[in-house]
Amino acid sequence: MGSWYSSEPWRKVEWEESTRNRLKTSVQNYTPIIDSVPRARILLVGDAGAGKSSFFNSINSVFCGSITAQANAGDGPTCQTLKFRTYNVREGKGGRPLSFLLCDTMRLEKTANGGVNTDDIENILKGYIPDGYQFNPTMPWSENGDQTHTPSLKERIHCLVFVVDAPTLPVLNSEEKRKKIIQIKEKANQLEVPLMVLLTKVDKVCPHTGKDLKNVYWSNNLKEQIYKASDFLGIHVSSVFPVKNYCSETELDMRSDILLLAAMQKMLHLADDFFANFVEDTE
Repeated sequence: MGSWYSSEPWRKVEWEESTRNRLKTSVQNYTPIIDSVPRARILLVGDAGAGKSSFFNSINSVFCGSITAQANAGDGPTCQTLKFRTYNVREGKGGRPLSFLLCDTMRLEKTANGGVNTDDIENILKGYIPDGYQFNPTMPWSENGDQTHTPSLKERIHCLVFVVDAPTLPVLNSEEKRKKIIQIKEKANQLEVPLMVLLTKVDKVCPHTGKDLKNVYWSNNLKEQIYKASDFLGIHVSSVFPVKNYCSETELDMRSDILLLAAMQKMLHLADDFFANFVEDTE
């Protein structure tokens, strides 16, 4: 079969409509295990064009039943996230909001606009920064904000997800970016926030995966990228999830949905791991 092809899949997936439906139901019915928190807050961190906004749009599309584009997505200067944004995913068009929020931040890398400040990430993790806050890379929120309010558990971030472009893993090319990621990881670890990696554009890593996403866990090329991302970011391989976001497609695809929903389910499981610390503390 050639060197690209593993002798057996390194993760088992049943590529069936029933798998998609089971995952969708699991995410749809999710509620945090702690009563004081109505919704898990998932923070997405990554470079522009890595797929943060596209992941939200893709998950939203799965639950809407058609391709949507609520969040601006892309890698051009007009598509840069300059504000802290929190996004609801709804149960169908106009339906009830599901019990999680996806939170988007300014890009990691340094640009004319500066790139996200790690102090701002810390304040987001702690729950200080409100939706719609305009980032100022030269002045983090802690220097010009009011910290008399102590955020409650429901305002904090419950899982942090590094969103990484699989074909290039550009994060490996910049020492400055590496330092920034290490700083963010350290802040998350201090706050006991679970970490995960979302590896996007997996259809571009291997031509066989590009032709058929069912090959995703047979591809040695993709496995290599997943282990590389795990090693560089210091996050366990079991918390690295490959996805293909919806970009140019006009119709939903079962295989894309399964990967997207499996990643979303993992984020919610990690959020519950975070909540478990507080449940145990109160017993």
